Amino acid sequence: MKMRILFGLLLCVSFGANAQLIANESEENVDNWPERVYDLTIEYETVNFTGKDVQAMTINGGIPGPNLEFNEGEFAIINVTNKMNVETSVHWHGLILPNFYDGVPYLTTPPILPGETQQYKFALKQSGTYWYHSHTGLQEQRGVYGSIQINPKETDLEYDKDLVLVLSDWVDENPQSQLKNLKRGNEWYLIKKGQVQSLDKLIAQNAVGAKLKMAWKRMPDMAISDNYYDKFFINGGSEQNYPDFQAGERVRLRFVNAAAASYFWLTFGGEDPMLVSADGLDVVPVAHNKTLIGVAETYDFIVTVPENGKLQVRATAQDGSGEASAYIGTGSILEAPSIPEPNLIKSMKQMMSMGMKMGAPASKFNPSKNDSIQVMEKYKMDMGGMQMDGMPMRDDKMKMDGMDLPAGQAGMKKDSAQMDHGKMNHDKMQMSKSEMKMKKGKANMQKGKDKEMGAMKMGYMIPKDKVVGDNMKTGGNPEFNYNYLKSPEKTEFDNDKPVKEMLFNLTGNMNRYVWSINGVPLSETDKIKIKQGEVVRVTLNNLTMMHHPMHLHGHFFRVLNENGEYSPLKHTVNVAPMQKVVFEFAADESGDWFFHCHILYHMMSGMARVFSYDTQRDDRLEGYPLTNLTNEADHIFTWGEITGASHMTELYATATNIRNQFAVRGEYGWNKNLEAELTYERYLNDYFRVFGGVNVENGMEDSLEEINTTAIAGVRWLMPMLINSDFRIDSKLRPQIAFSTGFMIFPRLGIYGEYEYQMDFGWDGKLPEGQDFEEETTWQVGLEYVLGRNFSLMGSYDNRFGAGGGLSVRF
Repeated sequence: MKMRILFGLLLCVSFGANAQLIANESEENVDNWPERVYDLTIEYETVNFTGKDVQAMTINGGIPGPNLEFNEGEFAIINVTNKMNVETSVHWHGLILPNFYDGVPYLTTPPILPGETQQYKFALKQSGTYWYHSHTGLQEQRGVYGSIQINPKETDLEYDKDLVLVLSDWVDENPQSQLKNLKRGNEWYLIKKGQVQSLDKLIAQNAVGAKLKMAWKRMPDMAISDNYYDKFFINGGSEQNYPDFQAGERVRLRFVNAAAASYFWLTFGGEDPMLVSADGLDVVPVAHNKTLIGVAETYDFIVTVPENGKLQVRATAQDGSGEASAYIGTGSILEAPSIPEPNLIKSMKQMMSMGMKMGAPASKFNPSKNDSIQVMEKYKMDMGGMQMDGMPMRDDKMKMDGMDLPAGQAGMKKDSAQMDHGKMNHDKMQMSKSEMKMKKGKANMQKGKDKEMGAMKMGYMIPKDKVVGDNMKTGGNPEFNYNYLKSPEKTEFDNDKPVKEMLFNLTGNMNRYVWSINGVPLSETDKIKIKQGEVVRVTLNNLTMMHHPMHLHGHFFRVLNENGEYSPLKHTVNVAPMQKVVFEFAADESGDWFFHCHILYHMMSGMARVFSYDTQRDDRLEGYPLTNLTNEADHIFTWGEITGASHMTELYATATNIRNQFAVRGEYGWNKNLEAELTYERYLNDYFRVFGGVNVENGMEDSLEEINTTAIAGVRWLMPMLINSDFRIDSKLRPQIAFSTGFMIFPRLGIYGEYEYQMDFGWDGKLPEGQDFEEETTWQVGLEYVLGRNFSLMGSYDNRFGAGGGLSVRF
């Protein structure tokens, strides 16, 4: 297509790794771009992947949805129709497009209401492998996702055919039920995967001491993935065959990790494949046979179909709980290397030997609305002014040279431009080749710095023997980094751009399943204000035991690694446990853009932020309040358990969110001992909460005719060793202290115990004369055998009710 120069100015931005140089288009030229139209319908379908009928959400009747294939330089028009009885949405992951069409409901785009059709329109000024998915609730887990393939105008890569491989995870259980089960903190999913760290396994691996250290730090069992999945898919099945590829053909395999929560190890049969692209952008080709693909990342590999054989491509879930395979070609199988199941107890021992601990609370006592910059300043002081490679400080004056990424308000046709009411800048979607040029003097100076720092290249990990925030040492041995990714072009930013630095500590609480940034969930924070023209440099410091794939909407960022000025550009970056990543991006957009962990259950539990250019909100969002998105993580969950045994019955039920909890407890022994209470609790942080309520119990004569009701107030604290404690006083001024805990001694068999001590000083005059106080001690010890997610056999001895056994039912 003939390209015009607007006002005689050629402005282009290279996507670095793709070497795509696209001149700025006038509205007339954009309007003349060839259109490609897709119609997508989201509706309910009954599927059966495991022998059980389950209601899923499909796109055009399938899971995944159709591959949307475009050519670079086309104008996309996508009509999405919602035939469900709930609202939905579609986000175009990794595409640079106008803010209004980004697809995050209530933030950038209205939700698609039942029965409605929403149209998305944007110019395709990039090529590569991308994908699309719902950004509403947990719909992505139920099947609302698909791939996007944008063929380049020109490429130096040599290959004959393309094949898109969409990786995903499937669970028959309702995703909302799975999230509730994670919130209640039981170990059922680890039990199902055979990964619970019970006492017998700890003894066998000489790891009891390490487990006690973890418990002292209030850390639950090790886990690589929180969730349990029934199946893992490639293009909707656990096994796929592609026999139409001929021997000798070079095939570009385009991988999309569209899983809700699963990372995969990619391994290949035959010769090592050439990794040629990451997150849609070309990288310097490198042979790479074992690649960890994080949730929401995309990778492209070129493989050659062998003579008289077919290649196996194996995608193994990172936690070892399953895999899926695709076979390319015909003939005998060239098997891909298998990945052994990780030894979680061994990993725990290594962690504890290095003194690691959970670094910060997931919910602070007094959360700041926006403390990322203040935290960064404290971090710099803690580092003693030390200059880390890949992390220049603001007072260093060594601002990084480089590129302006595409601005997202351009590339719209005339009709859509008119809809913007003048708010969007249609000339911003541009690419600047001149701004990609490197300042060589600065580069040489930085290289000198690199030599001085020696092994301390910290663009991808926490410094050895250096506390970062509240985090402990890593021992200098990174589990994961992106050093194999190198941009074919220099990506540093222009030297004259102001730099805004931020530190995001990735924080979480596995016991309550609260995830946050800097100890502040999304529901408790404000937007993060950034300004056009500056470089935003973000340090991601992972203080949790889980991997987090962090995704920024509407931008590509430089992931700083040992390749320096050739650091790669990505839209999603994995931050491994107890490591750090530094990335930076050009603030050249407008509007609000979502930034979040792409493990769906972490995002829905609070690990997200909104970057805001502080521009006026689009009029088309009137009537769609932002709180519908930002308060999503503060949803109230309810659950309970009832036990019926030969000596007693017991009930517990709760309704809880990040900060508030209502609970009702009741015990009734067949010897007519009765006690029940209703409380409201307020979480001040992860471990400490205050409460008040009402307690009801029968009289000392074990008669139901005399019922005593008292008001109660106190504090509850999760102590080291995962001991729950309760300190209270009632309206009769009787103090009371209680402790409870439990642990697994075999994979399905756990032991638990409770102890309670109460003192009565007789303020109501009921104590006999001469007696200073009366005391009462109650205790219980029991065993529980887990039959399934909702049922357990139990046996216990209680000093009030005696011994007995029965059945516990969770609901």
